[in-house]
Amino acid sequence: MDNQTARKLVNDSIAELGPRFAEIDEIALQNQKKVLDAFAAHGVQARHMYGTTGYGYDDCGRETLCAVFADALGAECAIVSPAISAGTQAITLMLFAVLRPSDRLLSVSGKPYDTLNDVISGKNRGSLADFGVSFDCIELVQKDELTPDFDYAAIEKELKKAFVKAVFVGRSRGYAWRNAVSVEQIGEMAAFVKKISPETLILVDNCYGEFVETTEPVQVGADLMAGSLIKNIGGGIAPTGGYVAGKRELVELVGYRMTSPSLGTEIGSHLGGYLPYYQGLFFAPQTTKNALKSAFLFANTYKKLGFDALPTADKPAYDIVAGIKLGSRRKIIDFCGAIQAVSPIDSNVVPEPWAMPGYQDDVIMAAGTFVQGSSIELSADSPLKSPYIVYVQGALTYEHAVLALLRTLERTV
Repeated sequence: MDNQTARKLVNDSIAELGPRFAEIDEIALQNQKKVLDAFAAHGVQARHMYGTTGYGYDDCGRETLCAVFADALGAECAIVSPAISAGTQAITLMLFAVLRPSDRLLSVSGKPYDTLNDVISGKNRGSLADFGVSFDCIELVQKDELTPDFDYAAIEKELKKAFVKAVFVGRSRGYAWRNAVSVEQIGEMAAFVKKISPETLILVDNCYGEFVETTEPVQVGADLMAGSLIKNIGGGIAPTGGYVAGKRELVELVGYRMTSPSLGTEIGSHLGGYLPYYQGLFFAPQTTKNALKSAFLFANTYKKLGFDALPTADKPAYDIVAGIKLGSRRKIIDFCGAIQAVSPIDSNVVPEPWAMPGYQDDVIMAAGTFVQGSSIELSADSPLKSPYIVYVQGALTYEHAVLALLRTLERTV
């Protein structure tokens, strides 16, 4: 497609999305207020930006950062740490903190994300299975073609069959062709589970979901949730890290798992300081807003060309991911190449499919990001298999998303 045609198509798409963009702006405004209120409530000052050495006892920067995150997320308590290297590690900490040998873990949102396979059932890897934790999985059902819901009949059957220590929910869709689940849906499911089995814990993989709505899962009945700081809540500023947030007594267990049962969160030094983590949280509502607008713009524009794409303009999005069924291996590679070519970092690199650790199929990833692998920055990835869906997420600025969309149209259509 030539540039002039692409520009007209994108401008038409932007005009159509005006009402949806206005809703996203309002959500960002409410979430920005929550973040500012959290900063004010804990009296954040310049001294909180500095790091510590050694054991990190009485690290006011670390302790205050955790408290600010907890308030911003509506949680009783939180652990926020640059020592958590990925969302997968944060979720692993959450799972191992509360599960014990012979416990049952039940996923009610289908198969967890690929990188959790070995965490749950890997052989001789220190997985949950190695420690005697059993796992069952219930697929989501569909209210309509693209709207998922929890299979309440199947959940009730499993809860009554034998005690389930924890129910696990993946908030985002991963590589599934459907919309993400909403916080409201998670709340309804949590209430359903607690009514049948009050002691069962609700654990949420919150990656790609923070600040997409005005409430978070721990505000509607989830006991713990975990995520990555190089996705929404790090605002594109945090250089690494993850968090776990929720009920205080459970977060304490996570601290024992992260360090040791005798130390918990009393220690943890970080010489580099905490400025990018505070600043990232401050930017997070606006960065998430830009990513949401990017997702709708990519999806709506390709839908106008006859491609199946999500999210659709007539419904809210519950994560920041856009999915486009391009239909061929070649188009996927060209699309990802276009995203890489318009990236601020490594724009000269040509992405190729490869056997990425933790994934079941060859994956191609385009991510010319300031922070390696940051999914809140504009990136695209796809498992190279039919029906050849590319997943786009992020954009620190909305304008970057517009320029990248134009480049993909020029290369793939």
